[in-house]
Amino acid sequence: MADRVLMIDDDQELSGMVGRYLAPFGVELTARADAESGLALLRRGGFQAVILDVMLPDLDGLEVCRRIRATSDLPVLMLTARGEATDRIVGLELGADDYLPKPFEPRELLARLKALLRRAKRGANDSLLRFGQLEIDRDARAVRVAGEEKPLTSFQFGLLVALAENAGRVLSRDTLMDLLKGEKLEAFDRSVDVHVSRIRAAIENDPKKPRRVITVRGAGYVFAKAQD
Repeated sequence: MADRVLMIDDDQELSGMVGRYLAPFGVELTARADAESGLALLRRGGFQAVILDVMLPDLDGLEVCRRIRATSDLPVLMLTARGEATDRIVGLELGADDYLPKPFEPRELLARLKALLRRAKRGANDSLLRFGQLEIDRDARAVRVAGEEKPLTSFQFGLLVALAENAGRVLSRDTLMDLLKGEKLEAFDRSVDVHVSRIRAAIENDPKKPRRVITVRGAGYVFAKAQD
């Protein structure tokens, strides 16, 4: 199920570009070009996060952030063309969760947004992901199968979490690398395929016949929702 995100920014070309970029990563973006229509839509509910520009035509984005935070705990990622540190500080003091100056790289926006969404989901749900006998503890960064802890490197753990959080959805190798931007890589990082084989060795009953992390030829990998 896609994460629904509201973007309030009067640069409609930018909003369109961001929406197209985020769609393959399971983010459904709805855009509004002014504060009032954005706030009205937000009051209807159904969104998991807000991307908010500081400079809006009808209302200062910092005031919009204050209004959002007065009634909602939704993650707010603020955008600004200004470089002053005071804007960033004020935004964070008003309740923004993160701040990204324009111009920005879409990959960085995706990484920051996904981090906020993961954090929010952890707040709403148990930090444990459970699939049959497999348990993934995101807070403790631990993986257990039938109660036995399985060792994984930091990157392999991040890779497994990215797959498990998108269970049932095919993720290409490039998509996985985008989702894992910011994860600490090993000194001589190997391909995603090699890391997947290490994960399978740790969590599959038979790594040669995987039932949890499945290869989709020519497309990537999918984490199976239903497991024993």
